[in-house]
Amino acid sequence: MAQDRERDEAQNVALCASLSVRWVQGFPRQNVHFVNDSTICYPCGNFVIFINIETKKKTVLQCMNGIVGVVATNVPYEVVAFSDRRLRPLIYIYNFPGLTRRTKLKGNVLLDYTLLSFSYCGTYLASYSSLPEFELALWNWESGVILCKKSQPGIDVSQMTFNPMNRHQLCLSSPSAVTVWTIERSNQEHYLKAKSVKLPMEDGSFCNETDVVFPQSLPKDPIYGPVLPVSAIAGLVGEEAETFRPKDGLYALLHPTMHCWTPTSDLYVGCEEGHLLMISGENLKVTVLNKIEDGPPRVGRNFVSPVTMAYQKGGVLASGIDGFVYSFLIKDTNYKVEDFLEVEGPVEHLMFSPSYRMLLIQTDKGSIYIYTFDEEPTFEKLLAACDGKFQATDFITPGNEYCMTLTQSGEVCVWGIEDGACVSRIYLNIPATVLACSPSSLSAAVGTEDGFVHFLDIQDVESPHSVHTAYLSESPVQHLLYDQRGMYLLVGTSEGHVFVINAKPSSLFQILGFIEVGKGILQISTVSPLETDVVEVMVLSPLPETGRTRLEIFTLPKILPQVSASFADERGRLRDAFIHKFVYEIEHALSSAVLNFQSNRIYGFCNQVPYICSYLLPEKETFVQCRSHSHQGHGIQSVRISMDGQSILVNGKDDSTLVNLRWRQFGGNLANEILEYSQQLSTYLKNTMDEENDYLSVAKKDSLDLGSEPEHAINENVRLSVDSLQEELVKVDNTAEIPWIQQKSQEAIKNEVKLFSNKRKEIKRGIKALAKTILDMMEENEAVDNIAKLEQQEFGLDLEELERLHDESEEEVAKIRKDAEMQNLAKRYLAELIKEECWNSMAVKGRALKCFHIPCVVENFPMKERTDEELKELKRVVQQKKIEAECLKLQKEIVEVQSAITLVKKHHEEEDEEEEEDGTTKDTNLPNYLLGSLSTDFRVHTSLLSSQLELHSREEKINQIILLKDIIYKVKTAFNSEFDAAYKQKEIEIARVKENNVRIQEIVLDLELEESIWQPEFEDCEKPERTLIVESTEITAQRHINPWQKAKTELLVTREMERLLLSRGPNTRRRALMDMMGGVLEVKKEDILRMVIPQPAFMSKPDALWSEEERKQFKAYEKKVKELNEERDKYRKSLETEMKKLQNSIQESTQNFDEHLKRLFERRVRAEMVVSQEELKINNLVFSLMLDEEISSREAFLNNYLARKQEEKSQTTEAIRKSREDLDMYKEHYDNLLAEDKVLDRSFKKEFSEIPSHQVDILYKLFKRRPRIHKQKVHSDTTSLVPFGERPGSGKLNKDAFAQLMKAMDDLDSINNMPEGLDPSVWEHFCMTRRAKVENEQKVKQKAAGLIEMVAFLQRRTEDDEKVQHEIEKVFHELILLQEDKVKFQLNLTIQILLKQGQVELENFQLLLDYSDAILINKNIIEDLNSVIRTQGQKKVASMMESKEIHKGIFQIEWEHKKMEMEMEDLNQKAWDIQMLFFSRDRQKYLNEPNYETLIAIQIGIMEQTIAVLDKTHKKNVENCKKLLKKLRRCSNQKDVANYTLSCNLREELVAVSERKDICNAVGSTLTCEKIAKERYENMMQHQKLTKISKEQAEQISILQAEVERLRMKTFPALVQM
Repeated sequence: MAQDRERDEAQNVALCASLSVRWVQGFPRQNVHFVNDSTICYPCGNFVIFINIETKKKTVLQCMNGIVGVVATNVPYEVVAFSDRRLRPLIYIYNFPGLTRRTKLKGNVLLDYTLLSFSYCGTYLASYSSLPEFELALWNWESGVILCKKSQPGIDVSQMTFNPMNRHQLCLSSPSAVTVWTIERSNQEHYLKAKSVKLPMEDGSFCNETDVVFPQSLPKDPIYGPVLPVSAIAGLVGEEAETFRPKDGLYALLHPTMHCWTPTSDLYVGCEEGHLLMISGENLKVTVLNKIEDGPPRVGRNFVSPVTMAYQKGGVLASGIDGFVYSFLIKDTNYKVEDFLEVEGPVEHLMFSPSYRMLLIQTDKGSIYIYTFDEEPTFEKLLAACDGKFQATDFITPGNEYCMTLTQSGEVCVWGIEDGACVSRIYLNIPATVLACSPSSLSAAVGTEDGFVHFLDIQDVESPHSVHTAYLSESPVQHLLYDQRGMYLLVGTSEGHVFVINAKPSSLFQILGFIEVGKGILQISTVSPLETDVVEVMVLSPLPETGRTRLEIFTLPKILPQVSASFADERGRLRDAFIHKFVYEIEHALSSAVLNFQSNRIYGFCNQVPYICSYLLPEKETFVQCRSHSHQGHGIQSVRISMDGQSILVNGKDDSTLVNLRWRQFGGNLANEILEYSQQLSTYLKNTMDEENDYLSVAKKDSLDLGSEPEHAINENVRLSVDSLQEELVKVDNTAEIPWIQQKSQEAIKNEVKLFSNKRKEIKRGIKALAKTILDMMEENEAVDNIAKLEQQEFGLDLEELERLHDESEEEVAKIRKDAEMQNLAKRYLAELIKEECWNSMAVKGRALKCFHIPCVVENFPMKERTDEELKELKRVVQQKKIEAECLKLQKEIVEVQSAITLVKKHHEEEDEEEEEDGTTKDTNLPNYLLGSLSTDFRVHTSLLSSQLELHSREEKINQIILLKDIIYKVKTAFNSEFDAAYKQKEIEIARVKENNVRIQEIVLDLELEESIWQPEFEDCEKPERTLIVESTEITAQRHINPWQKAKTELLVTREMERLLLSRGPNTRRRALMDMMGGVLEVKKEDILRMVIPQPAFMSKPDALWSEEERKQFKAYEKKVKELNEERDKYRKSLETEMKKLQNSIQESTQNFDEHLKRLFERRVRAEMVVSQEELKINNLVFSLMLDEEISSREAFLNNYLARKQEEKSQTTEAIRKSREDLDMYKEHYDNLLAEDKVLDRSFKKEFSEIPSHQVDILYKLFKRRPRIHKQKVHSDTTSLVPFGERPGSGKLNKDAFAQLMKAMDDLDSINNMPEGLDPSVWEHFCMTRRAKVENEQKVKQKAAGLIEMVAFLQRRTEDDEKVQHEIEKVFHELILLQEDKVKFQLNLTIQILLKQGQVELENFQLLLDYSDAILINKNIIEDLNSVIRTQGQKKVASMMESKEIHKGIFQIEWEHKKMEMEMEDLNQKAWDIQMLFFSRDRQKYLNEPNYETLIAIQIGIMEQTIAVLDKTHKKNVENCKKLLKKLRRCSNQKDVANYTLSCNLREELVAVSERKDICNAVGSTLTCEKIAKERYENMMQHQKLTKISKEQAEQISILQAEVERLRMKTFPALVQM
């Protein structure tokens, strides 16, 4: 153990007592390290444990300041470094094997160190801390100083290693990155420089990342301004812009898990995705190695990614989570996987020993295996870890030889007290909780989470086994405690039951009963003095509601096993009166408490004070103190003291460490008392133990006869035994797994049932009789009337149950009602929100108007009320524009007055008036093509708008946007006023139609026509407010009416009927009117159609029986009927005429309204066009503002980046200056040393000038001679195993080499090497001179090496400075380009121009977007220029006409002259022809052929036949063309029908599109990209339209050309050869 100052300060020497650590048992949770070739170490709790591989001996080093953090070892120096886990942790360096502290490193880390790593050569120690610093620090651990440090905020590193071949290289890897750090040194200054490795993507491919700061591949956009980087578009101007990536530009990269170095300074990196990477050490280039599959796939393997790797020659060893170690054989860029070794569990760490003779394999549970590379390789387990952390510990009686531990999985281990070696193990394979060893027998009890207690026989510690199992309850067992004499075993459960079990095996571990205490038992304490016959028990439980603690104390007599039946009730509960149970409450919250031997004092540990409280005695003292665990590991879980008090077992809560403490100093009266008591107790227990162990021996023999194995849990159902006693001991009843407490409860219930069986039968008979009576009453109730019938629930006898059911139903109804109310409330709230947003907030509600007869719908513009801020801003802009206009007018007048001095006054006044008129018209009424919209069509004033050619500044653009929004508002308002007028007109028309329909309805009824009357109504889209009102007819569910509402309604109806009857009174007058005049006083014209002339009564008789008077009456009757029919026909025709007139009037008025609505629709389209045009201008201005902000952001970022680079430039310049100064100073020292060395060499002969010259020559040769240092030969087998070979030298190796050189110099300085005849004093002086020369040479060599290093450092700093300077120049260049783009963008404005159809002529029908060679000028300039050109053209035409007349006379004279010359030539030619007349064959045939006319007739016939054939062919072609034309007309008609259908659909789609546009206008402006896409789409459609027109025109031209050719051929004469 290390004896240092911290330990001495921590020791407590009160009462001359102190503790020391005997041994520590724990298993590695971090990586295991080699200290030398035969020793490994690992941290465990507050200790670092060293294990000798050969002897298996353990050595412990304790950290006195808390739990051990991370550990690192340096094999050449044999030192161990570890950190402690506390606030502001320290790093301790200890020598091995002496375990003396070498140094202590103190940094600025606040919380914890996560990684430590030594360089193989040199004195470098690298440390890495996590939150909050994330700091990488480089230490010189010998001097204890920090050489340099760097911070990486937010980066957690998982592995850190030095390059074994280069101590100036360091690799840090995390799950997301791999970084290689280079340590640069200049004399005593050190610098850390990082280079990140660019990892490939998850599939192993590499992505081409563009430079974010200076992108080179951005597209050029000549129309919409410069294209900027994404960071500028995002508005980033700080350092985050340098690493900003959009979401689309992020790719999932590989996730490194482990890395290892190679002898060539390359890196092998294993990834989570299963890839193996090779990283070059020079340029950090990544190569993804290809896996070669040369065999069938491994079935059942789970090797996905290497968890750990170790380099070996030709490849690496790697392991995953499947329990296999694989060998990766790497060749070039390929590797092959082979099985190397199989381990029991997943491998967590692999490491070679320094000589590479052994491979250390560490599993995830903490077991350590050693694989030895010999002629016959061996594989052995060095450390077998327990399955989980220690759950409980205890001493095996008497406690001076063995102890036991228990893990959560049920693994029980027996350990030796002296050396801590594991003696045996037994696996119960159950979730265990507590362990206790019996003082009265060699047995132990194990409690489980299932409520079982297993009893183990531990007579033979090398083979413990289970002998009995007790199932107490279903709740977990939390406490097990034997009393001091081993009479009883107390078992505490989580439900607050304390079971009392006879602890003696001879009693079959009988369960005596249980006591109920508070839940959550904290501790059970017992006192069993030898001089008494009782056991005092105290149970500590919390009272969380009050913050107090409850103590329950009871007594168990020694004779309890004999009288347990009388002490417990039928359910097994011990009676409080017999056990003398008392309950106390303590104000403090105690976590532990015990009774003293006199049972009159309580010693408790309170959480509120850091010491033990003695209640009833105000005495507080600390006897001894030893820190074995720390609060970082959550303290101590349990403490056990042996019977003799010489050993203490301390188990940590979370650090999985078991510490055995012993007394270093212990004496006085207390020691004597402890010794005396332990002797008495041992004497008392000796006889009892021997007797009880005999029973266990018999049980053990029986179990051995059955072939049970001691290393496994015993699960047999029934074991045979010799006698009945041992049969009951070993027998396990597994038939019905019922806890003992339930068995006792069932037995008590059975006894109660048996006891009260007669009473139960009597009660059952009474219940049956009562049930029969109730059934009879229910049958009688069914037979009575409904009024007298009782409800079903009235017959329930259990009124409480009825009330409970009624309350439950009422609660359920209330809950449902409340849920429905809350849902309705939520829906109403949502409806109110929607209504407020889409209806109430609208100053102009959105509505539509439909035509009466045609499918045409016109919608208005829904508009919100402008806010006060908008109106205020508009007022400000308007006022500003008016002021600017007045200023401009005054400036113009001043200029005009000054220019009027040199001109004629009157003429100048006329010109001024014309200019003022032109100016006013120009200012007030800009032309539409320059204004960019048709807003003037709606009588909107645009005089305040700035010209599109003058919008350069940001303020002007913002003001223009505000004015354009005002124009849009006015245009919409103007259209809405027209829409409102049309809406009112439709209301008037509908009212007129209703008024006419009343008369038409009367006529239809009079004429008794079955004709429906057309009645127009407003639809929901025309009156949208009806949607917000729910009519009663829309509710399909039946309305719920309360009884009182129903009675009220009936009463109101009755009263209303009575009122009507009273109001009518007697009806004598009405009855007389009906009898005498048919109910009317005057016959109206409308009643003619309903008038009927009554027939005379005699018409019922036959005609022959009529009298003359009757016949006259009949004729009069017929006359009246005829006249009535004529009147009816006449009146019916008048009614029909009136109805047609009314219908025509309705039709005409509604059609006129439809025409008006069609014009309003066109007006609506025009308004939408104007709004779209203004919004397009607004969007262009917004886009320009956004682009301006992006350019400003880019400029600000470049300026900030330039400032950072300039600061970095100043730092690099300062570093160069400082390194150059250090180099000059160092070089001066080096030159001085070199000069001194040369002086020593030159002054040699001068110093020995007194001796003969031949001796001087001999001495000079000896002076130049240097001893040969023989290097230690390394065994060839070691050289073949170690892949790294001879590594570069370090400071320690240089010192060792210099020591060897000085030792060899001692041999050269021996008197035996002195030349003959030389004086010994001269020889001594010579030896001193030569030694000084050798030392000086060594200093020169060291200085030369340092000088080379400093020169290289200066060169690297210079390169860094040049690189920074290059970046600064690059930034300046980028700024210049950006400013040029900004100026171009501000000058090249986007202008919206209206062009009429036909004004634009495009060459080759191509729509060009590149107008780089075009300019925009005013139309007036072109018109003035055209007028000048026109005047000059007219003058030129006049002069040309005059010259033309002159030339015409000249040409006429010349033509007459030529005519006369030609006539002369013709006459001469005729004369010559007459003279030289030629007699042709035709003429000869005419003269010689007698039937010349017949021959001519034959030729004419042939030509007529040919013409007939051609005519027939032509007619046939004409018929075909007619058929084709008819077919084409049919297709044209079909196309017309389809086009009409499409036009109807198009009209509907246009309405939908207009609705969508309104919605979009209400929501907000669309995105710039959508506008660009829309413009491109319109351009594309225009291009397609022009292409289609060009094709149609080309077809028409080809048809016309063919027709012309046909007509030309038709008129061409046909020449037929005769």
